[in-house]
Amino acid sequence: MTRRALALLLLALAAGPIQAGELEPPKIGTFSFVLENDLFYGVDQHYTNGVGFIWVPDRRTPTPAWAVRLARLVPWFPEEGPVRHGYAFGQSMFTPSDIKLSDPPLSERPYAGWLYGLVGVGAATGGQLDLFTLSLGMVGPASLAEQSQKFVHEVIGANEPQAWGTQLGNEPGFVATYQRSWRGLAEASMGGVRLDLTPHLGAALGNVFTYANAGLTLRFGKHLPEDYGPPRIQPGLLGSGEFAPTSGFNWYLFAGIEGRAVARNIFLDGNSFRDSRSVDRRPLVGDLQYGFVIDWHDARFGYTHVLRTQEFRSQGSGDDFGAVSVSVKF
Repeated sequence: MTRRALALLLLALAAGPIQAGELEPPKIGTFSFVLENDLFYGVDQHYTNGVGFIWVPDRRTPTPAWAVRLARLVPWFPEEGPVRHGYAFGQSMFTPSDIKLSDPPLSERPYAGWLYGLVGVGAATGGQLDLFTLSLGMVGPASLAEQSQKFVHEVIGANEPQAWGTQLGNEPGFVATYQRSWRGLAEASMGGVRLDLTPHLGAALGNVFTYANAGLTLRFGKHLPEDYGPPRIQPGLLGSGEFAPTSGFNWYLFAGIEGRAVARNIFLDGNSFRDSRSVDRRPLVGDLQYGFVIDWHDARFGYTHVLRTQEFRSQGSGDDFGAVSVSVKF
């Protein structure tokens, strides 16, 4: 009897997780956290920090009527196929090359912050992704970038920035962004490993950013998921805030390039309707990025190293910064 009872108990314990898995409720969406910072490479200047929180509802969640109407109003947006939607909230900050100076030279990039909320709609038709986003927020002291940087620097024991009093003034900001990507436009396999090439075209319009962009991304891995790379913070290769869960461990490497023809960057050009610090912006900017993505069931981790060319004429050299993203399905 003891052996029989023990055997029944072991069978019940073994069956329990399976039954729980069968009854597990469907996921409601994907939450992503993105951190971009130049501290990964021992510097503290220019685009020095960006933080983003992204929520993309599960594709089985009904799309709100406003999202469908917005998508249908966007030129070139696919008229057929399901419309997806998502939300983001973030903060970016910019500083001169020496934050210890109380009065940085006028040739240095001005202090600036950007606090924003974002809504986006997208449509994936086959291997094509169309993505439209609208960002609204505040530039200037209302962005709380000064308080954020000073708090973080105090916690980690870094130098305290001395000249946030010279930052750009308060200004409401908006950016409308459209991008089309073609996943796996070119594909190849060798030795059990796959490669694919995804080009993209897009543009942004607003008083914060106005530019046209184009680029491509190469992925390399044994199993390439149906995604567009890890999420990033604008401007840059946007990636995607959603991913397909895997049954176990999966990975891939990626590398990408993007060029932007820039007509407006408030963080270089200064405030739109008031005097502020500014620098002589370069009209052409390029990014080179490379990194890796790791998937484990309903979680994903990505790391990206970004090399950005000079963005203004008095800039001594290009910039390096790292981007970490963590995505979890709930």
